[in-house]
Amino acid sequence: MTHFARHRSFSRSRRRFLQTSIATASSLALSSCGWTLARVQTDQVRRGASDELHIYTWSNYVDQDLINAFRKQTGIKVISDVFDSNETMLATFQAGKAGTYSIIYPSDYKVIQMVTLGFLSELDHSRLEGLSNILPRFQQSVHDPGNRYSVPVSWGTTGLIYNTDKVKAPPTDWDYLWKNRDNLARRLTLLDDVREVMGATLRSLGYSYNSTDPRQLKQAFDKLMELKPTIVTFTSDAWRDQLLAGDLSISMGYSADAVNVMNQSPKLKYVIPSSGTSLWSDTMVIPKTAPNPDAAYAWISFMLQPEVAARVTERLFFATPNEAAFNQLPPHLQNNASLFPPKGLLDKSETLAPLERPVMELYEKYWTKLTSG
Repeated sequence: MTHFARHRSFSRSRRRFLQTSIATASSLALSSCGWTLARVQTDQVRRGASDELHIYTWSNYVDQDLINAFRKQTGIKVISDVFDSNETMLATFQAGKAGTYSIIYPSDYKVIQMVTLGFLSELDHSRLEGLSNILPRFQQSVHDPGNRYSVPVSWGTTGLIYNTDKVKAPPTDWDYLWKNRDNLARRLTLLDDVREVMGATLRSLGYSYNSTDPRQLKQAFDKLMELKPTIVTFTSDAWRDQLLAGDLSISMGYSADAVNVMNQSPKLKYVIPSSGTSLWSDTMVIPKTAPNPDAAYAWISFMLQPEVAARVTERLFFATPNEAAFNQLPPHLQNNASLFPPKGLLDKSETLAPLERPVMELYEKYWTKLTSG
């Protein structure tokens, strides 16, 4: 969704690589339960000067098990570099330093901006196997209708993760933060993401996450300034260890991170605010400067295989947009409301829609004032 934002300093989050112990455990699990590898035909990869595929991604989206499985099928070596925010990723392009990468993992709302800037190749669907496995709402997203430039790889929600030892009355909606700010003083973190933080505040006022009304944006900013003394920091990662240690009471975060951290401590719970939240997705794209587009198509087809997508969801705890993969998940994951929320909550929630530049500049002006000092 901070996104899935979003954004990232070091931590074991949906944006960060899993610890070695987790990777080792997943490797054992794969060998014991039997990973059915994607049938990616090697003749699909017309190798040129290199048998390497360079990927630029959020770090816990590509683990060693995945890299090894892909290489076993195709003979292609994967080198994965990570970015900590969509802004960092985009700045890499704008600085002309992205020519190494053949696959990029931007969040949904960045895709349209990258298309406008002329960075992305239009996808040849005839070279992609399994695209029909994607749920219809991700095939016709507002950001890229018809998946012309991007293929979704994950999705989720944004909500509140709280420590039940510190919070006696559990939060149910965004306004909890303001109503309880005296009790939360210096024990609250919000995401390092202007759209997520402003959007949640707009929603608490009864407005859309995607408001373009200057008066509504000013109201949201003023309301956030009331909350600012309560906020320890704006972070999309560092909250995890602090929350686990009991140094924080509540953190705003992404569903994938929430499920991951709840597996580490039964004291931690996740709530999707009842008035609605943001729905985020992360995608795979091929830049126009890709040095190995053939390998890039092979990678996307590999990731679209239900067996591959299901196993990745089991290890990395983000919701798959692949319907065939969802059907292969164990019941405890299919029924996990933090990963796959009920329809009623989804109907109240919104994707972060692209905003015109003048409106985005207003958001950024308020964000600078909020986060400075």
